[in-house]
Amino acid sequence: MSFFKRLKEKFTEQTDAVTEKFKEGLTKTRDSFVGRMNELFAKYRTVDEDFFEELEEVLISADVGVTTVLELIEELKDEVRLKNVKETKDIGPIISEKLAEKLDKTGEDAHLNMQEDALTIILFVGVNGVGKTTTIGKLAHRFKEEGKHVVLAAGDTFRAGAIEQLEVWGERVGVDVVKQTSGSDPAAVMYDAIHSARAKRADVLLCDTAGRLQNKVNLMKELEKVKRVIAREVPNAPHEVLLVLDATTGQNALSQAKTFREATDVSGIVLTKLDGTAKGGIVLAIRNELDIPVKFVGLGEGVEDLKPFDANQFVYGLFQELIEEETANE
Repeated sequence: MSFFKRLKEKFTEQTDAVTEKFKEGLTKTRDSFVGRMNELFAKYRTVDEDFFEELEEVLISADVGVTTVLELIEELKDEVRLKNVKETKDIGPIISEKLAEKLDKTGEDAHLNMQEDALTIILFVGVNGVGKTTTIGKLAHRFKEEGKHVVLAAGDTFRAGAIEQLEVWGERVGVDVVKQTSGSDPAAVMYDAIHSARAKRADVLLCDTAGRLQNKVNLMKELEKVKRVIAREVPNAPHEVLLVLDATTGQNALSQAKTFREATDVSGIVLTKLDGTAKGGIVLAIRNELDIPVKFVGLGEGVEDLKPFDANQFVYGLFQELIEEETANE
Protein backbone atom coordinates (compact mmCIF):
# COMPACT_ATOMS: atom_id res chain seq x y z
CA MET A 1 0.00 0.00 0.00
CA SER A 2 1.38 3.42 -0.97
CA PHE A 3 2.18 6.07 1.63
CA PHE A 4 -0.58 8.32 0.21
CA LYS A 5 -3.14 5.53 0.51
CA ARG A 6 -2.14 4.78 4.10
CA LEU A 7 -2.51 8.47 5.01
CA LYS A 8 -5.88 8.74 3.31
CA GLU A 9 -7.22 5.67 5.08
CA LYS A 10 -5.96 6.90 8.42
CA PHE A 11 -7.37 10.41 8.19
CA THR A 12 -10.60 9.78 6.31
CA GLU A 13 -11.54 7.29 9.01
CA GLN A 14 -10.40 9.84 11.60
CA THR A 15 -12.03 13.00 10.22
CA ASP A 16 -11.98 14.71 13.58
CA ALA A 17 -11.71 18.41 14.41
CA VAL A 18 -7.90 18.24 14.75
CA THR A 19 -7.40 16.80 11.25
CA GLU A 20 -9.74 19.42 9.82
CA LYS A 21 -7.85 22.14 11.71
CA PHE A 22 -4.52 21.03 10.25
CA LYS A 23 -6.00 21.07 6.74
CA GLU A 24 -7.50 24.52 7.31
CA GLY A 25 -4.41 25.94 9.05
CA LEU A 26 -2.08 24.83 6.26
CA THR A 27 -4.18 26.37 3.48
CA LYS A 28 -1.70 29.13 2.61
CA THR A 29 1.30 26.79 2.59
CA ARG A 30 -0.62 24.13 0.65
CA ASP A 31 -1.86 26.58 -1.99
CA SER A 32 1.66 27.92 -2.52
CA PHE A 33 3.76 24.77 -2.15
CA VAL A 34 1.50 22.19 -3.80
CA GLY A 35 0.60 24.66 -6.53
CA ARG A 36 4.27 24.92 -7.46
CA MET A 37 4.68 21.17 -7.16
CA ASN A 38 1.82 20.62 -9.62
CA GLU A 39 3.42 23.08 -12.04
CA LEU A 40 6.67 21.15 -11.71
CA PHE A 41 4.99 17.80 -12.40
CA ALA A 42 3.25 19.30 -15.44
CA LYS A 43 6.51 20.74 -16.78
CA TYR A 44 8.57 17.56 -16.34
CA ARG A 45 7.17 14.17 -17.26
CA THR A 46 10.36 12.31 -16.45
CA VAL A 47 12.54 12.46 -13.34
CA ASP A 48 15.91 13.92 -14.33
CA GLU A 49 18.55 16.32 -13.02
CA ASP A 50 16.64 19.41 -14.25
CA PHE A 51 13.55 18.23 -12.34
CA PHE A 52 15.55 17.87 -9.12
CA GLU A 53 17.11 21.33 -9.56
CA GLU A 54 13.68 22.97 -9.79
CA LEU A 55 12.31 20.83 -6.95
CA GLU A 56 15.19 22.14 -4.84
CA GLU A 57 14.10 25.72 -5.58
CA VAL A 58 10.47 24.95 -4.69
CA LEU A 59 11.48 23.47 -1.32
CA ILE A 60 13.81 26.35 -0.49
CA SER A 61 11.08 28.87 -1.36
CA ALA A 62 8.82 27.12 1.19
CA ASP A 63 11.47 27.84 3.88
CA VAL A 64 12.38 24.18 4.30
CA GLY A 65 15.98 25.35 4.79
CA VAL A 66 18.98 24.87 2.50
CA THR A 67 20.69 22.20 4.61
CA THR A 68 17.50 20.16 4.90
CA VAL A 69 16.68 20.58 1.21
CA LEU A 70 20.10 19.32 0.08
CA GLU A 71 19.74 16.28 2.36
CA LEU A 72 16.22 15.64 1.10
CA ILE A 73 17.18 15.88 -2.58
CA GLU A 74 19.99 13.35 -2.13
CA GLU A 75 17.63 10.97 -0.29
CA LEU A 76 15.04 11.35 -3.05
CA LYS A 77 17.61 10.60 -5.74
CA ASP A 78 18.63 7.44 -3.89
CA GLU A 79 15.01 6.36 -3.52
CA VAL A 80 14.27 7.06 -7.20
CA ARG A 81 17.22 4.91 -8.22
CA LEU A 82 16.26 2.16 -5.78
CA LYS A 83 12.63 2.02 -6.94
CA ASN A 84 13.50 2.73 -10.58
CA VAL A 85 11.05 5.64 -10.71
CA LYS A 86 10.98 7.22 -14.18
CA GLU A 87 7.91 9.46 -14.24
CA THR A 88 7.31 12.51 -12.05
CA LYS A 89 3.71 11.43 -11.35
CA ASP A 90 5.12 8.61 -9.22
CA ILE A 91 7.40 10.77 -7.07
CA GLY A 92 4.73 12.65 -5.05
CA PRO A 93 4.22 9.89 -2.44
CA ILE A 94 8.01 9.47 -2.10
CA ILE A 95 8.49 13.20 -1.42
CA SER A 96 5.70 13.25 1.18
CA GLU A 97 6.98 10.11 2.91
CA LYS A 98 10.49 11.56 3.17
CA LEU A 99 9.06 14.79 4.62
CA ALA A 100 7.08 12.79 7.18
CA GLU A 101 10.17 10.77 8.15
CA LYS A 102 12.20 13.93 8.76
CA LEU A 103 9.40 15.51 10.80
CA ASP A 104 8.68 12.41 12.82
CA LYS A 105 12.10 11.83 14.39
CA THR A 106 10.43 12.37 17.71
CA GLY A 107 9.27 9.22 19.47
CA GLU A 108 8.18 10.06 23.00
CA ASP A 109 9.86 13.48 22.94
CA ALA A 110 6.86 14.85 21.04
CA HIS A 111 4.85 14.60 24.25
CA LEU A 112 5.11 16.91 27.23
CA ASN A 113 7.08 15.62 30.20
CA MET A 114 4.20 15.70 32.68
CA GLN A 115 4.83 14.67 36.30
CA GLU A 116 2.46 12.21 37.89
CA ASP A 117 1.15 13.26 41.32
CA ALA A 118 3.58 16.20 41.42
CA LEU A 119 3.86 19.76 40.17
CA THR A 120 4.87 20.04 36.48
CA ILE A 121 6.78 23.25 35.72
CA ILE A 122 6.93 24.48 32.12
CA LEU A 123 9.14 27.43 31.25
CA PHE A 124 8.34 29.46 28.13
CA VAL A 125 11.08 31.37 26.31
CA GLY A 126 11.19 33.40 23.09
CA VAL A 127 11.52 36.95 21.81
CA ASN A 128 8.81 39.57 22.26
CA GLY A 129 5.98 39.47 19.75
CA VAL A 130 6.01 35.77 18.88
CA GLY A 131 2.83 34.99 20.84
CA LYS A 132 4.44 33.62 24.01
CA THR A 133 1.85 34.94 26.48
CA THR A 134 -1.03 33.93 24.20
CA THR A 135 0.45 30.44 23.92
CA ILE A 136 0.62 30.18 27.72
CA GLY A 137 -3.04 31.21 27.94
CA LYS A 138 -4.12 28.67 25.33
CA LEU A 139 -2.11 25.88 26.94
CA ALA A 140 -3.58 26.80 30.35
CA HIS A 141 -7.03 26.45 28.80
CA ARG A 142 -6.07 23.05 27.34
CA PHE A 143 -4.81 21.77 30.70
CA LYS A 144 -7.87 23.08 32.53
CA GLU A 145 -10.14 21.30 30.04
CA GLU A 146 -8.24 18.12 30.96
CA GLY A 147 -9.18 18.70 34.60
CA LYS A 148 -5.79 19.98 35.76
CA HIS A 149 -5.28 22.77 38.31
CA VAL A 150 -3.10 25.42 36.60
CA VAL A 151 -1.17 28.44 37.91
CA LEU A 152 0.57 31.08 35.76
CA ALA A 153 3.78 32.92 36.70
CA ALA A 154 4.17 36.45 35.30
CA GLY A 155 7.95 36.34 34.84
CA ASP A 156 8.11 38.92 32.05
CA THR A 157 8.44 41.87 34.40
CA PHE A 158 10.05 44.30 31.96
CA ARG A 159 7.84 44.53 28.87
CA ALA A 160 5.13 47.15 29.29
CA GLY A 161 1.77 45.46 29.71
CA ALA A 162 3.14 41.91 29.87
CA ILE A 163 1.89 41.24 33.41
CA GLU A 164 -1.52 42.70 32.60
CA GLN A 165 -1.73 40.62 29.41
CA LEU A 166 -1.12 37.42 31.37
CA GLU A 167 -3.70 38.51 33.97
CA VAL A 168 -6.28 38.94 31.19
CA TRP A 169 -5.58 35.38 30.06
CA GLY A 170 -5.80 34.16 33.65
CA GLU A 171 -9.24 35.71 34.02
CA ARG A 172 -10.37 34.45 30.61
CA VAL A 173 -9.31 30.87 31.30
CA GLY A 174 -10.10 30.92 35.02
CA VAL A 175 -6.66 30.26 36.51
CA ASP A 176 -4.55 32.03 39.16
CA VAL A 177 -1.67 34.34 38.17
CA VAL A 178 1.29 34.95 40.47
CA LYS A 179 2.87 38.36 39.87
CA GLN A 180 4.97 41.12 41.37
CA THR A 181 5.31 44.75 40.36
CA SER A 182 6.72 45.75 36.99
CA GLY A 183 10.53 45.69 37.01
CA SER A 184 10.76 43.03 39.74
CA ASP A 185 13.34 40.25 39.65
CA PRO A 186 11.85 37.47 37.44
CA ALA A 187 13.61 34.80 39.54
CA ALA A 188 11.81 36.12 42.63
CA VAL A 189 8.49 35.81 40.78
CA MET A 190 9.30 32.17 39.99
CA TYR A 191 10.15 31.49 43.63
CA ASP A 192 6.82 32.94 44.77
CA ALA A 193 4.93 31.12 42.00
CA ILE A 194 6.35 27.72 42.94
CA HIS A 195 5.41 28.15 46.60
CA SER A 196 1.97 29.46 45.65
CA ALA A 197 1.38 26.55 43.24
CA ARG A 198 2.40 24.06 45.92
CA ALA A 199 0.13 25.67 48.48
CA LYS A 200 -2.77 25.48 46.02
CA ARG A 201 -1.88 21.85 45.18
CA ALA A 202 -1.64 22.82 41.52
CA ASP A 203 -0.80 20.26 38.84
CA VAL A 204 0.90 22.61 36.39
CA LEU A 205 2.84 25.88 36.67
CA LEU A 206 3.29 27.77 33.37
CA CYS A 207 6.07 30.38 33.54
CA ASP A 208 6.29 33.44 31.28
CA THR A 209 9.72 35.08 30.72
CA ALA A 210 11.12 38.21 29.10
CA GLY A 211 12.19 38.22 25.47
CA ARG A 212 14.38 41.28 24.95
CA LEU A 213 16.80 39.82 22.40
CA GLN A 214 18.47 43.19 21.83
CA ASN A 215 19.93 42.75 25.33
CA LYS A 216 20.97 39.22 24.46
CA VAL A 217 23.68 38.73 27.11
CA ASN A 218 21.54 40.13 29.94
CA LEU A 219 18.49 38.17 28.80
CA MET A 220 20.36 34.87 28.66
CA LYS A 221 21.86 35.46 32.13
CA GLU A 222 18.39 36.23 33.41
CA LEU A 223 17.00 32.98 31.94
CA GLU A 224 19.86 31.01 33.47
CA LYS A 225 19.12 32.56 36.88
CA VAL A 226 15.41 31.77 36.55
CA LYS A 227 16.23 28.14 35.72
CA ARG A 228 18.60 27.88 38.70
CA VAL A 229 15.95 29.15 41.11
CA ILE A 230 13.34 26.74 39.70
CA ALA A 231 15.77 23.78 39.89
CA ARG A 232 16.73 24.68 43.47
CA GLU A 233 13.09 24.66 44.59
CA VAL A 234 12.02 21.65 42.47
CA PRO A 235 14.77 19.18 41.55
CA ASN A 236 14.78 18.25 37.83
CA ALA A 237 12.60 21.25 37.00
CA PRO A 238 11.71 22.92 34.76
CA HIS A 239 10.32 19.75 33.25
CA GLU A 240 9.92 21.44 29.86
CA VAL A 241 11.52 24.52 28.32
CA LEU A 242 9.32 25.46 25.37
CA LEU A 243 10.67 27.93 22.83
CA VAL A 244 7.88 29.91 21.15
CA LEU A 245 8.60 30.89 17.53
CA ASP A 246 6.53 32.83 14.99
CA ALA A 247 6.18 30.77 11.80
CA THR A 248 5.63 33.90 9.70
CA THR A 249 9.23 35.03 10.35
CA GLY A 250 10.64 32.03 8.46
CA GLN A 251 14.41 31.65 8.64
CA ASN A 252 14.58 34.31 11.36
CA ALA A 253 12.73 31.85 13.60
CA LEU A 254 15.48 29.31 12.93
CA SER A 255 18.09 31.90 13.94
CA GLN A 256 16.21 32.66 17.18
CA ALA A 257 16.02 28.96 17.97
CA LYS A 258 19.79 28.61 17.65
CA THR A 259 20.32 31.60 19.97
CA PHE A 260 18.02 30.30 22.71
CA ARG A 261 19.35 26.77 22.44
CA GLU A 262 22.81 28.11 23.29
CA ALA A 263 21.51 29.72 26.49
CA THR A 264 19.01 27.21 27.80
CA ASP A 265 18.10 23.56 27.34
CA VAL A 266 15.16 23.94 24.99
CA SER A 267 13.14 20.72 25.07
CA GLY A 268 10.49 21.61 22.52
CA ILE A 269 9.19 24.18 20.05
CA VAL A 270 5.81 25.87 19.89
CA LEU A 271 5.34 27.27 16.39
CA THR A 272 2.68 30.00 16.36
CA LYS A 273 0.80 31.59 13.43
CA LEU A 274 1.39 28.62 11.11
CA ASP A 275 -1.96 29.43 9.52
CA GLY A 276 -0.67 32.92 8.63
CA THR A 277 2.25 31.90 6.40
CA ALA A 278 2.73 30.27 3.00
CA LYS A 279 6.13 29.03 4.17
CA GLY A 280 5.13 26.24 6.53
CA GLY A 281 8.27 24.36 5.50
CA ILE A 282 9.98 26.14 8.41
CA VAL A 283 8.59 23.31 10.59
CA LEU A 284 10.85 20.90 8.71
CA ALA A 285 13.89 23.16 8.92
CA ILE A 286 13.51 23.58 12.69
CA ARG A 287 12.91 19.88 13.32
CA ASN A 288 15.70 18.63 11.07
CA GLU A 289 18.45 21.22 11.59
CA LEU A 290 18.04 21.73 15.34
CA ASP A 291 16.86 18.24 16.29
CA ILE A 292 14.34 19.77 18.69
CA PRO A 293 10.79 18.38 18.55
CA VAL A 294 7.95 20.66 17.51
CA LYS A 295 5.41 19.98 20.28
CA PHE A 296 2.61 22.42 19.45
CA VAL A 297 1.54 24.50 16.46
CA GLY A 298 -0.77 27.51 16.31
CA LEU A 299 -3.40 26.99 13.61
CA GLY A 300 -5.68 29.94 14.31
CA GLU A 301 -6.52 32.68 16.79
CA GLY A 302 -9.12 30.80 18.85
CA VAL A 303 -8.38 29.48 22.34
CA GLU A 304 -8.75 25.90 20.99
CA ASP A 305 -6.39 26.45 18.03
CA LEU A 306 -3.12 25.43 19.72
CA LYS A 307 -2.72 21.80 18.65
CA PRO A 308 -0.16 19.08 19.47
CA PHE A 309 2.06 18.64 16.42
CA ASP A 310 1.57 15.46 14.40
CA ALA A 311 3.90 14.79 11.46
CA ASN A 312 1.40 12.70 9.50
CA GLN A 313 -1.42 15.18 10.01
CA PHE A 314 0.92 17.92 8.82
CA VAL A 315 1.82 16.00 5.65
CA TYR A 316 -1.82 15.06 5.03
CA GLY A 317 -2.87 18.69 5.45
CA LEU A 318 -0.12 19.75 3.05
CA PHE A 319 -0.65 17.15 0.31
CA GLN A 320 -4.39 16.63 0.59
CA GLU A 321 -5.17 17.34 -3.08
CA LEU A 322 -2.29 15.18 -4.34
CA ILE A 323 -3.33 12.37 -2.00
CA GLU A 324 -6.95 12.51 -3.21
CA GLU A 325 -5.86 12.52 -6.84
CA GLU A 326 -3.30 9.73 -6.42
CA THR A 327 -5.56 7.39 -4.46
CA ALA A 328 -8.48 7.96 -6.82
CA ASN A 329 -6.36 6.49 -9.63
CA GLU A 330 -5.31 3.40 -7.69
